[in-house]
Amino acid sequence: MTQGRLQDKVIVVAGGGSGIGAATALRLATEGARVVVGDLRAEAAEAVAGRIVSAGGTAVATGFDIAEDDSVAGLVALAVSTWGGLDGIHINAADLQVILRDSDILDEPLEVLDRTLQVNLRGHVLCVRHAVPELLRRGGGAIVHTSSGAAHAGDPERPAYAMSKAAIHALARHVASRWGKQGIRANVICPGLVLTDAIRQGMNETLRKYALAGCRTPRLGEPEDIAAMVAMLLSPDAEWISGQIISVDGGATMRP
Repeated sequence: MTQGRLQDKVIVVAGGGSGIGAATALRLATEGARVVVGDLRAEAAEAVAGRIVSAGGTAVATGFDIAEDDSVAGLVALAVSTWGGLDGIHINAADLQVILRDSDILDEPLEVLDRTLQVNLRGHVLCVRHAVPELLRRGGGAIVHTSSGAAHAGDPERPAYAMSKAAIHALARHVASRWGKQGIRANVICPGLVLTDAIRQGMNETLRKYALAGCRTPRLGEPEDIAAMVAMLLSPDAEWISGQIISVDGGATMRP
C-alpha cells in the first residue's frame, strides 16, 4: 500500500467486522493507517484484518463487546500496546437486532429501550472515555461516530434507536468543546440507506425504488461512501472540522 494522509497513524475501528466498519478499516489502511479492527464477532474482525495485511497494509484484530467497559478498555489497550499510542477512533458498533422490537414509546418494552441505550449510546461513551486519555497523550487526535439520519428524521417508529443516535451528537459536541483546545476533534456521520451486504439481502425491488426516490442522487449509498468521509475526518485535511454532524445520504436530508 502507498503512503497517504494517515501514514503510520494508529486508528481503532470499533465495529469493523462488516459493512461500513469493514469498508472503513480497509480505506484507512490504504491511506497508511495502522488499524485495529474490533468487532463482537472476532472471526469477522480477523477476516478484515487479514484482507488488509494481504494487500500490504498493517492491521490487528480482536473481538470486543462495546457494551462492556473492560472489553472496550482492552480494544484501546491493544492499539497502545501494539503501536505505542492512539491517533483516532471510528466508533461504529450498534445493536441492529433489537431495533426489530423498537415500536413506539407507549408500547416500547423497557428492555428494548435499555439495550438500545446500553449499546448505541453507552457503548459510544465507553469508547470515548478510554480513547480520549490516549489521544491526549499523543497531543490530540480525532473521533468519528457513526450515527443515523433517524436522529433528526422524526420517524413514527423506532424511538429508542433515534434517541440513542441523537444523544451521540450531544456527546461529540461535548468532546469537541471540552478538549478541542488540546487538539481533539469529534465529529458525527449520519449515513442514509447504505447497501451493506446485510441490507442487500433483505431489500426487495419495491424498497429499493422507494429508497432511491428519496435521494437527490442517481444511486443509493455504498459502505465505501461512508468510509471515504471517515478517512477524511480522521485525516489532517479535517483539522478545522469539529463538533459537526455530517449527513452522507445522497441528499436525502438537506439541513444546516
